[in-house]
Amino acid sequence: MKKIALILISMAGITASAQDVMTPELLWKLGRISPLGISNDGKNIIYKVSTPSMEENKSNSEFYSIPIAGGNATSIKNYSDLIQDKNKHGEWTLTNKEVKIDPTHGKDFYPELDKSEVQIFNALDYRHWDTYNDGHHNHVILTNAKNEEIDILSKEPYDCPQKPFGGDEDYIWSLDGSKVIYVCKKKTGTEYATSTNTDLYEYDIATKTTKNLTEKNPGYDVAPQFSPNGDLSWLQMKRDGYEADKNDIIVRHKGLDINLTASWDGTVDSFTWSKDGKKVYFLAPIDGTKQLFEVNFPGLTKIAVRVNQITEGQFDVNQIIGFNDDTVLVTRSDMNHANEIYSYNLKKKNWNQITHVNTDVYAKLNLPKVEKRMVKTTDGKEMLVWVILPPNFDASKKYPTLLYCQGGPQGALSQFYSFRWNFQVMASQDYIIVAPNRRGMPGHGVAWNEQISKDWGGQVMDDYLSAIDDVAKENYVDKSRLGAVGASYGGYSVFYLAGIHKKRFKTFIAHAGIFNTQSMYGTTEEVFFTNWDMGGAYWETNNKLAQKSYTDFNPINLVNNWDTPIFIIQGAKDYRVPMGQSQEAFQAAQLKGIKSRFMLFPEENHWILKPQNGLVWQREFFKWLKETL
Repeated sequence: MKKIALILISMAGITASAQDVMTPELLWKLGRISPLGISNDGKNIIYKVSTPSMEENKSNSEFYSIPIAGGNATSIKNYSDLIQDKNKHGEWTLTNKEVKIDPTHGKDFYPELDKSEVQIFNALDYRHWDTYNDGHHNHVILTNAKNEEIDILSKEPYDCPQKPFGGDEDYIWSLDGSKVIYVCKKKTGTEYATSTNTDLYEYDIATKTTKNLTEKNPGYDVAPQFSPNGDLSWLQMKRDGYEADKNDIIVRHKGLDINLTASWDGTVDSFTWSKDGKKVYFLAPIDGTKQLFEVNFPGLTKIAVRVNQITEGQFDVNQIIGFNDDTVLVTRSDMNHANEIYSYNLKKKNWNQITHVNTDVYAKLNLPKVEKRMVKTTDGKEMLVWVILPPNFDASKKYPTLLYCQGGPQGALSQFYSFRWNFQVMASQDYIIVAPNRRGMPGHGVAWNEQISKDWGGQVMDDYLSAIDDVAKENYVDKSRLGAVGASYGGYSVFYLAGIHKKRFKTFIAHAGIFNTQSMYGTTEEVFFTNWDMGGAYWETNNKLAQKSYTDFNPINLVNNWDTPIFIIQGAKDYRVPMGQSQEAFQAAQLKGIKSRFMLFPEENHWILKPQNGLVWQREFFKWLKETL
């Protein structure tokens, strides 16, 4: 039985003096918290802490229990008996496993040629995220005490949990345990790659029959859960092919589907019911943060549905763990602090920090200052911009400044704490960071969020330049030392800005950026994304929106204007933004005689996940900035 602070500081080997600042090395020693649930007796929170090990090049995990009221954490070896197994009901347990369904390899077709390395595909979806389709599909399995199994998808070539990121949240029991509700996109091949039509299905154990519960909705239907009163609820997007559509909470009550957030100008991240079934609590981006909201459930009465924002502040509420009397248990972060577990008293409106995994570390550091700034855009709108100032900031000095370009393109630029694009680390190396909530960000109304689709090189680029130009007016910004950095759509932004910046920037860094929208369309795996955001295919010559994406908004067509050093980073197993995008960009820079560097991670995907690779990423990032800025 040990105190968590002593365990983590000792285990990670973290030491810091009062004058220290966050460094890449220190960042990769911090503990990363993952709540697992509330104990069966309702007194404790069970959670996991993962800590990277540079020597082993992996993360090691320990499990803890801590009183809901706060106090000392206790190390535990086994938590399975401490929290309810939501996948167990009566004699049956729900699990999932991969099942071989489709022939894809040469030896599947020609067994006598079992040493062949051939893969044969007749349609798209031949690769997804970072793996090639080998004919296996995730299937939900019912298992009883005798280890007898029922594959509820039988021999169907579909996935539940959904690939690549689905988990056991993709399937739940009905309240009486007679049925299983699961999430599935029952499409294959090219149809799978071009659609987001994911539905909720109900499998009846007694009759072994399956029913589509959301057949009428053409977009995403995910995250099923039952209210305390037995009503099925879930998250729904309306339009097929639009992965960043407005996400609403749907409740099926007495045969009718009620959209609780239809009239609210925002999009829902996740939700959970109050214990009495009268309210739904949910998380959503708002004004550059993520906050806790509530919406009442009126059933079929004439009582109006009202959405209320509960929490407010310069932080993100990232996960709802559960409830205890008048408090809600959540995780919370900000740009200077990684996730910790907090409780929020719904009546007293006050916070209590429960875990302190990294508190002692942060207490010994000089922290950057995060400021909220409003900037006027070229079309007369007010845009929120986060400005992160170095520790011990001195307004009489001049600082090199980085424009941060967010990915997505519709990802919230909130008070997140990244272990790669970490603003605390960047600012602590004496850089000012300018992070605009440009067009395409959720949390500023649905219209603001949607404006970026089919307009990648339009208003959003003016938003970027408006942000950096506005902050550059400050005397403490060294206007001769501006850089632009970003990944994914942020990498696209860097490539595009390199062709239009008119000498504003002295250096660029692009990670997994889209450089050629035409070849991106021809090689990415989730084609529904490029169909929607680019407006269609490059061969649709009569489609004006699509043609603009492949001509005016294509960074490759602006390379003749490139004249600035650029650092290009890529994971070879990234099939969302395939490696060829970075190769084309690097080759262009090199052949034009521009100072450039290419950093390839052969075993990483769209992200950098292994500790040693992550530390190399950080060191090379700042090495490049020192060389060029």
